[in-house]
Amino acid sequence: MRNSFDWTPYRRSTVGFDRLFDFLETSGSGAENYPPFDIEKVADDHFRITVAVAGFKSDEIDIVAQQNMLTVSGRKAPAAEGEGRQLLYSGIATRAFERRFQLADFVRVEAADLADGLLAIDLVREVPEAMKPHKIAIGGGATPVIEDKKAA
Repeated sequence: MRNSFDWTPYRRSTVGFDRLFDFLETSGSGAENYPPFDIEKVADDHFRITVAVAGFKSDEIDIVAQQNMLTVSGRKAPAAEGEGRQLLYSGIATRAFERRFQLADFVRVEAADLADGLLAIDLVREVPEAMKPHKIAIGGGATPVIEDKKAA
């Protein structure tokens, strides 16, 4: 049974929606759910992504922000020989992972912190002044017409 939808006919008849169709194609149901994460809105232009990374140390996690993509990946360091640790049962998932988050325009990573097995990544949206909407007055600032003195 086919798990993905073909967006090709819609791509041909629309302009400017390429990123939307790319997002829809890559966010299929086959996406892995490890590690779990939360996304919360802290303030109007402040957001936080919290990723559950139990068992990982800060030097085993990489956070890379590039253009509009945030990638969080983790790779557990191999256990040293002779550590003397014998696991009878291993229920804590420490497999390698990579999570990608599509960021909106003008969103940047402000900080990241690892505490109690939770990786918190703070994001801030900073829209440049030139890109913000401006209110335009109607008829209030009309430029006066300068008469030609030679015509008189």
